[in-house]
Parts: sequence; structure tokens; C-alpha cells
Amino acid sequence: MVQQIGTRCDLIMFGALGDLAQRKLFPALYQLECARLLARETRILALARSEVDTDGARKRLASRIRQHVREDELDEEVLAGFLERVDYLCFDFGDEAGYAPLNEWRRRGGGELIVYMATPPSLYGMIARNLKTGGCCNESTRVVVEKPIGHDLESSRVINDQLAEVFNENQLFRIDHYLGKETVQNLIALRFANNLFATQWNQNHISHVEITVAESVGIEGRWGYFDKAGQMRDMIQNHLLQLLCLIAMDPPSDLSADSIRDEKVKVLKALRPITQDLMETHLVRGQYTAGTSDGKPVPGYLEEEDAYKGSSTETFVALKAEIHNWRWSGVPFYIRTGKRLPEKLSQIIIHFKPAPHYIFDPDQKHLANNKLIIRLQPDEGMSLQILTKDQGLDKGMRLRQGPLELTFSEAFNAQRIPDAYERLLWEIMKGNQYLFVRRDEVEYAWRWVDQVISNWEDHAASPKRYASGTWGPVASIAMITRDGRSWYEDV
Repeated sequence: MVQQIGTRCDLIMFGALGDLAQRKLFPALYQLECARLLARETRILALARSEVDTDGARKRLASRIRQHVREDELDEEVLAGFLERVDYLCFDFGDEAGYAPLNEWRRRGGGELIVYMATPPSLYGMIARNLKTGGCCNESTRVVVEKPIGHDLESSRVINDQLAEVFNENQLFRIDHYLGKETVQNLIALRFANNLFATQWNQNHISHVEITVAESVGIEGRWGYFDKAGQMRDMIQNHLLQLLCLIAMDPPSDLSADSIRDEKVKVLKALRPITQDLMETHLVRGQYTAGTSDGKPVPGYLEEEDAYKGSSTETFVALKAEIHNWRWSGVPFYIRTGKRLPEKLSQIIIHFKPAPHYIFDPDQKHLANNKLIIRLQPDEGMSLQILTKDQGLDKGMRLRQGPLELTFSEAFNAQRIPDAYERLLWEIMKGNQYLFVRRDEVEYAWRWVDQVISNWEDHAASPKRYASGTWGPVASIAMITRDGRSWYEDV
């Protein structure tokens, strides 16, 4: 048997039988087991309110792992061995006295302690205080919390203050799962390891940038949560601003966590506010109506189960962001995200400026700008669109556009691409923070998002309707068309 190479640790997971833990975290831990990255001594204590014993919890977890792991990646022997690591405790997170058994469990182990709060952010402060009161943690404990933290800057500060009362900043691992995607990490290598791009990555050579994160599903029964958050809080603040920062940041001095995060914060500070006078030209909010998805009829947002018929919550946002610094002056970043769009898609398009003097067929001049397409899902990879001469004796110097393609699954001999949570859990176990979000990043992102939300509330405009299965409101097309440009799939 291949020796495990991981770092020995004890993982305590709050909310271990919730949707996030069963759908993402335990399947990711199982994959780390398959890769022999969990040290032999690593143990997991699952905490939840369900009144089952350890055997019952293991059976429930096994069922969900089988559901969320591909059949060809499922090894029942490995799964059985992984579940032997898991203990379960029925647990009231608010009961201070109930934390004593955690110390008893810890005494039987001894690895580095990781506490994962797979719970609503409103519980973070209470859990942190009870861990401290119960003597369950120390200065080496690593604490993992999920974003979004809070629903605005003020509530975010409250939660972060509660965590800071117990833990130092270097103990906190704030997860944004997009940062664990292989392609997102490759943005660092692409930009700073290749002089071809490093020297071109500025306003002299790039005309504009598109970031699209599209979902084909609706709210999937999460009405209560989503209607309070909306797409701006749920996706723009949480994920897309992180992508923007990685695309736009200046080169860090090294690959340390703080060097990278310092540069991301500079981008957030330089974002131009979307003020009242820019609301009509720089922002579009939408809400989906009934339509079709995958050829099947689907209800509108206001017809979903438990819907409040008067809701004005947005399910789609398109905006034009501008970064006021030397590198990006005059380069717009067009960002859009929405639910019930035609397909599930996450991609970044870097549009390079055309050559200053064009000498080919005037009818083909619209082809003359190169594009770098960075795909986050469904198939992670990169494609550089270039122009070459069309083949054939009768073609003359006619041009054709084609890709230089890198699809990760093909380029690396069909080796499976790790899920984002596998990467993030592995980095937590090693104590590396470079893929996690620092407190000031969270707060600068909220500060920018809060002013956008405040201005649209003052603007008092209802979200524009769009039919399910389309690319959002017509106004989002008009926003980019006014600048003489088009969304990539419309070209």
C-alpha cells in the first residue's frame, strides 16, 4: 500500500450533516483519502443536531458520497476506510457545557486541530466563544469559515469582530471556493510566469474584459435565503470580485499569502463607485420569468415555491466596472451573473486591442483582435484566439480565426481535475493561506457592493424581466453595445 503523505490533523466539523458538508466537504475528503493525502492518524469529528449514533451518521455520509462521487472514482474499500476515521456527536452548538466532549475526543488524538464551521455565518461568533470557554482551541488551531460573511459591511464587521475576539487573523481561513479552482490558480501562473502575457497585461494592449458566471438552474428551493441576498450579494461580492482582483492585480513580490492579498486589496480600493448618475449606463438588474430550461418549461422567480409575489430581488446582475489606476485606466470590465440562463458557464474573456495598422481584407477587420478565453467550468482550460491565413490556392490572404487550445483534462492525460474543495481542504491541512480571503478583502468588497445596492435602492427601479433560458434582460446587451462591443456568445 502507498504510504499516506498528508499532515496529521484532527478535523472537527460543525454542521456535518448539512447540505454543504454532505454535498461538497465529505466527498472532497474522500477524494483526498483516495489520493493518500490524509495522514494515517487524521481523524474527523462530525457535529450536528441529528439524533443518530456514529454508525447512523457514517451510513448517511456514505450514501451522499456515493451520490456525489463519480462511479468510476468510487472505491468501496477506500470509502470504508475513510468512514472509519469519522466519529459523530449529536451536538447543540449553543450549549457551553456540551463542548467538554470535544476535549475528551481530542485527548485520544493529538494532531493539529482544524475547526470547520459549515454553518450559517450567524453562528460563527457563538461557536468561537464556546470553543474558547470550553478550552477547545489554542493559538495553533486553524478555523475555517464560509463566505459570504454577513449581508453588508456592518454585519460583516460584527461577525469578523466576534471571530477576532478568539482567533488571530493568521488562524482564520475564509473560503471562497472559486479560489480553489485549477483555472483560477492558473491565472497567477499565466500572468506572471509568461512574459508574453505579463508585458501585454495593461491598458496599452487590452481593450476590455468580460467575466461571466452563468447558472442554468433557478433558486433550487432556497427561496428564504436567496430572496434576502440576491445575486449581487450572493455572487458579485462573494465570487466575481475575487476573479476581478486576480485578473487586475499587479505582480506580487512573491507567492506568500499576504503578498498576493495585498495586491488584491489594491484593486478593490481602486474600483470606481457606481454612483447615481451611472446607474443607467453601468448597471442592469434582472429577474427571471417563466420560460424553458433544457427544453422543459420552468416557472418564473415569483412563481417558485414559497415565493413572495411582490419581491424585487434580482436574479441577474450585469455591470460595467472601472479600475482607477495606471494599469487599467480606460479599460472596462463587463461582469454578469444570473440564474436560469441558457447554460452553466463560468469564463473570463480578455479582449486584446487590434494592431495599430491593418493591411488585410477590410471586410475581415472585425476579426482583428485576439482573445484569451479562460474557462472555469464546465471544462476547465484556456484558449487563445489567433488569426492565420486560410488554406487553399484560391484564398489569397484571407484570414481565419482559430484557437490555440489548452483543455486541462486532455493536456494532462485525462488526469482528473481536483474539485475546488479538495484543493482548499488540502491547503488548510498544510497551513497555507494564499487561497483564502483576508478580513480587509472582505470589507473592501462589501464597501463597494454596499454603495451599489444603496444607489439602486435610492434609484427605485424594479429589476428588468427576462425569460428563463435567455441571456438576461435586453438592457444588459444595450449596456455593452453602447460602447461598440458585444458579449462573447453574441458575436
